[in-house]
Amino acid sequence: MTKPKKQLRTIDAPFVALGPSGVAIRDRLKHLTPQDDKVLRLVGKRLGSLASRDLADRCRDGNDPSADTWAARKKGLTAESSSRWAGSITKATHDQWALSRRCQLAHIQNLEAGTRTLMHRLSQPLGEKGTKKAGGGYRSKREWFHKSRRLAILEHRLDVARAEREDGVVHVVRGGRKLLGNRRNLEKTQFTEAQWRERWEAARWFLAADGESGKRFGNETIRITPEGEVSLKLPAPLAHLANAKHGRYVLASQTAFAHRSQEWADRVEADRAVAYRIHLDVERGRWYLTASWQRPVVKTMPLNAARAKGMVGVDTNADHFAAYRLDIHGNPIGDPRRFYYDLSGSAGHRDAQIRHAITRVLHWTKQVGAVAIAIEDLNFTAEKTREKHGRRKRFRQLISGIPTGKLKARIVSMAAEMDLSIVAVDPAYTSQWGGQHWQKPLATPRRKMSRHDAAGIAIGRRALGYPIRRRTTPPPHHQSDGVGHRTVQAEPGARGREGARPPATERAHDAHRRTGTKRGTRGTSASKTVRDARSSRTWTQGSPLDTD
Repeated sequence: MTKPKKQLRTIDAPFVALGPSGVAIRDRLKHLTPQDDKVLRLVGKRLGSLASRDLADRCRDGNDPSADTWAARKKGLTAESSSRWAGSITKATHDQWALSRRCQLAHIQNLEAGTRTLMHRLSQPLGEKGTKKAGGGYRSKREWFHKSRRLAILEHRLDVARAEREDGVVHVVRGGRKLLGNRRNLEKTQFTEAQWRERWEAARWFLAADGESGKRFGNETIRITPEGEVSLKLPAPLAHLANAKHGRYVLASQTAFAHRSQEWADRVEADRAVAYRIHLDVERGRWYLTASWQRPVVKTMPLNAARAKGMVGVDTNADHFAAYRLDIHGNPIGDPRRFYYDLSGSAGHRDAQIRHAITRVLHWTKQVGAVAIAIEDLNFTAEKTREKHGRRKRFRQLISGIPTGKLKARIVSMAAEMDLSIVAVDPAYTSQWGGQHWQKPLATPRRKMSRHDAAGIAIGRRALGYPIRRRTTPPPHHQSDGVGHRTVQAEPGARGREGARPPATERAHDAHRRTGTKRGTRGTSASKTVRDARSSRTWTQGSPLDTD
C-alpha cells in the first residue's frame, strides 16, 4: 500500500517590501548652561505630571471616548500649559492607549493558543505520539496533573483578559514596567533608591512636540532654526523663566545633525512638519534631541527591476545571516557569506549588533552588483509558546532570539538609503528544500555548505521566480521535451535545451577523447580538471593544436 503524499501548503508570491514611512535623527545638546538644565528639568517634570493625569483620564473613559471628553481634557491641559503642548499630550495619550489595546489583544491570542494546545494534549492517552501539526499525550500521570493545573490557570487569565478588553481596561505604566519592577529588587539591580528615583522621574518626563505644516520651521512648540538654534515654548506656570519674546526659552546649545542634515534643513526651510523630542540619558548625564518626520510610503522599485541584476538571498538565524549571491537565472555564484552577531547582553548591545550585521550585508550586496536582497517574511508570534514546544526550551529560546521584528524595520529603512530593495518571500520549506537540493551538490573540500547557506539559495531562487529544485520532472508521455524543457535554468532561446542529457558513460568517453588520455592511466582526467577550475572559479583555455 503506497503512502499518501504529504499535502503542501500554498506558497505566497514574493513581493517588494515598501519603503520606510518615517525618518528619525538624533543629536546631542552640548554646552548647556546650568540654567538650561534647570529649565529643561522643570518643563519636563511639569508636562510629565500633566501627561500622567491625562492618561489616567483616558483610561477611565474605556471604550466610550468621544469628541466632547477629548475637548474637555485638552481644555483643562491648555489652562495649565499651552494649546500646542495640550495637543501633543493628548495625541501621545491616544497613541499609548491604542498600543496597550494592541498588546492586550496579542496577549489574549497567546493565551487562547496555549489553552487549545493544553486541552488537546490532555485529551490524548498517556504516551500517545504526536505529529508535526499536533502534539501527543503527556508521558506520565504526574505531568498530566501539572498540565491540568496550568490549564486552569491559563483559563482564569484568559477570562480576566477578555473581561478587561470588553470593559476597555488597559494596564499602562508611564516610565516602563521594567523600571517599576526594579524598585522591588534594588539589590539585584545594584541601584540605590536615589539612583532609581532619578531614572524613574526622567523616564516619566514629557518633552515632545508634534510638527505643524505651514508653521515657522515646521514646529511652533520646539523650534530649531536652520542655523541650529533651539528654543521651546514654556508652559504658562513657567513663563517667568523665558529669555526670549513670546514666552520662549532659547538654549545655549547649537544643533547640527550629522545624519540627514540636508534633508532636515530642506524641510525646516520649507516650513514642513518636523516633530522633536528632548530626553535625558541619566547614566551619561547628557541631553539628546530627536527629530522625526513622515514620508510617503512608496515601493522602491518594481519586482522585475529588482530581479534584473540577480539577487542576494539571506537566511535569518539566531546568531548570523547566511547570504548567497545568485545570478538572474537563479544560479549560485561564488561562496556563501556569513555575517555573525551576538544577541546576548543589554538591549542596546543587541540593537547595535543587528545594525552592524545588516550594514555588512548591504555593503556586500552593493559590492557584488546586486540591487535587491531576498529575506523570509518570518513571524514567530504564535510559534514560541511554552505549551506548543513543551520541554524544548532551547528551541524556544532559539526562535525567540531571531530578531524578526527589528530585522524587518531596520533592513527596510537601511536598504532604502543605499538604493537597495527588499524582496520578501514565503518562508515555507526553504530550509528543508534548500538542504535537499543545494547543500550536497555545492559542498567541496574547500567550500563548507551548511543548511543555512542552502536556505539562502532557496530564498533567492523563490524571490527570482524560480522553483527551488534544480531540475523539473521529465515529461510523462514520451522521452522528448514536448511538454517543456526540463532544466529550469535554461532560457527558451538556449541552444540544446530540448536535447536529452547524455549518459555519464558517454560523457566520460568524450572527456578521454578530448584530453587524449587512455583509460587506466593515472594522469589527471578532464573531469577533475573541470572540477578544479569550477572550484577555483577560473577558466583554463587549452593550447591550440600545432599545425605545419
